[in-house]
Amino acid sequence: MKSFDEALSFLLEQATITPHTEKVSCAQAQGRILAAPVVSSVNVPPYDNSQMDGYAIDVMDLTHEEVFEVSQRIPAGSMPSPLKIGTVARIFTGAPIPESANAVIMQEQTETLGDKVKIDAEMARPGQNIRRMGEDIAKGDEILAKGHRLRAQDLGYISSIGVKAVEVYRPLKIAIFSTGDELLEPGETPEPGKIFNSNRYVLSGAIPQLGFELMDMGRVEDDYEATLAALKEAEKQADVVMTTGGVSVGEEDHVKAAVEALGSLTMWQVKMKPGKPLAFGKINEKPFIGLPGNPVSAFSVFYLFARPFLLKMQGMENYCLQPYWLPTDFDWTKPNFRREFVRVKRVNDSDAKQTRLALFSHQGSGVLTSTVWAEGLAVIPEDSVVRKGDLLAFYPFNDMI
Repeated sequence: MKSFDEALSFLLEQATITPHTEKVSCAQAQGRILAAPVVSSVNVPPYDNSQMDGYAIDVMDLTHEEVFEVSQRIPAGSMPSPLKIGTVARIFTGAPIPESANAVIMQEQTETLGDKVKIDAEMARPGQNIRRMGEDIAKGDEILAKGHRLRAQDLGYISSIGVKAVEVYRPLKIAIFSTGDELLEPGETPEPGKIFNSNRYVLSGAIPQLGFELMDMGRVEDDYEATLAALKEAEKQADVVMTTGGVSVGEEDHVKAAVEALGSLTMWQVKMKPGKPLAFGKINEKPFIGLPGNPVSAFSVFYLFARPFLLKMQGMENYCLQPYWLPTDFDWTKPNFRREFVRVKRVNDSDAKQTRLALFSHQGSGVLTSTVWAEGLAVIPEDSVVRKGDLLAFYPFNDMI
C-alpha cells in the first residue's frame, strides 16, 4: 500500500490538463476555469471621477470660509466643461472631474445659500474624494490568470473592463456507475439483503457542483462481463471513468480484473481510513478511478483524491485543499498505521475562549450520518495519539466545492 502522501502525489502526476477549450460569455462562465489570462484593454476607472455627491473645486481658490457660485452641474454619464476660476461645480457620484478641479467637497460639509454654496477651507485638501483614472485596473494589466476558477466577483471584475466572453476549458465528462447486486434505487421496495444506493447520489451531486459534466450510467450487476461492457461504454463517451464498489478482492468484485483486461491498474489500496481500497489506472488512455463501496469511504476518497485529480485535469491552478489548524475537543487513544480522516465539527469552548473540533460519536465507514452532522474532516496522522487541545489539520467541507 502507498501512504496517503505517496498516493496523492502519484495520482496528481498522472493528471494531464485537457486540451479542449471554448469561448463563453461572462453570463455563462460561473465556475468555469480560465484557459487564457484576462488582460485589460482599458483603465478602470476610465477617468478621474467623484467618490460621492458634492462640489468639485480647485482648493487653491480656498483661503478661508468662502461662498462660491455654482458654475455647472455634472451628473454621472455626462462630460463636464473646464471649471471656471473662482467657482465650484455641483457633481454627483461617478461623474468625471472637470479640468482645473482637484478635490470634491462632500455636500454634507457645505451650506447652500440660494444658488451659491459656502465651503470651509479646513474641509478641503487636494485629491480628496477623487477616484483616479486606472487606480483599480490599469490598461495592460493581467487581471486574472490562466487556471483561475471564476466566481461571481470575478465575472463582475471581467465585465468592468468591457470583456464580453472568456476562453475557458471545456468541462470534463465524468462517467460513473455503481456495482453491487445488493443495491436498490431510492423509491424501490426494500428487500431482505438489499441496501439503497447512496454513493450514486453523492457523486451525481458532487461532480456537477465542481463544474464537470456528469454521465450517470446507473448500477451494474456483480458480473465480470457486465462490468467489462460498462467500462468499455464509459471509456468511449467520457474523459474519466469512475466507479464505486467492486475494487476489493472478493469473488464478486470484478472491477479490478475488468480494468486490467482493458488497460492497466497502477495503484490499488492506500494507507488511509476510511478509504483503503482506492484504485487508479487507465482504460485504453482514459483515466480510471475506483472508489470504495462503503459510503463514507467513497465520500472521503472522492474529495481527497478524485477532486484534486479532476480539477488539475480541468486546468485549475489551485486544486489542492489547504488545511486549517484547530485544537481538538477530544482524545484519540488508539494509534493506527493508516492515516485517519475523522468527521468533526467546530464548537465554541467558552472556558478556553477558542474554537475546538468535536468528534462524531460513530466513525464507521458506513455511517453517512457522520458526513451530514460534520463540518469537515480532521486528520489523525499515522501511529499517533491525540489529546484534548492538540492541534489537528482540518479540512472544511465548504472548501471542497
